[in-house]
Amino acid sequence: MKVIETALNGLVLLEPTVFKDARGEFCETFNARRFAALIGREVNFVQDNRSFSLPGVLRGLHYQHAHPQGKLVQVTQGAVWDVAVDLRRSSPSFGQWYGVTLSAENRRQLWIPEGFAHGFLALQDGAEFCYKVSDYWHAGDEYCIRWDDPALAIAWPLTGEPVLSDKDRQGVSLAEAPLF
Repeated sequence: MKVIETALNGLVLLEPTVFKDARGEFCETFNARRFAALIGREVNFVQDNRSFSLPGVLRGLHYQHAHPQGKLVQVTQGAVWDVAVDLRRSSPSFGQWYGVTLSAENRRQLWIPEGFAHGFLALQDGAEFCYKVSDYWHAGDEYCIRWDDPALAIAWPLTGEPVLSDKDRQGVSLAEAPLF
């Protein structure tokens, strides 16, 4: 697995090694020992999640505060533009965002440590988005930062208005959000 460092402290892009032959292909998507060696610590994933989104659906920017989740995200069908925002006040990359295309074709994964908000925009083919989390979902601890907060100025690759859930329409600004 190839590790691609990002400009945000602790946020890592992973590119699996793909083995191809006449039968098709194989790649290892997760190995606890290798993952711990790559990020420098062990992570106990407790839950796997999957969502399917039609093109133009924007989900996020979500996070939990009292029960922060580290997330290992990947796309198994279609493509997304994935975004992580550093909410850790003590981090040198606090308040900065990173965006990258994740797709079934490029097989890339993004490790998003605890203390980040996360969101994505489903691109042309719709997207099956799969991810592991390091803590359980707690309904009363879920927060949402506005996808279009001018303080973040995220350059979403939109071709029109995104499709949003009611929860995501009610997101708050970074200035109003509980931080780490």
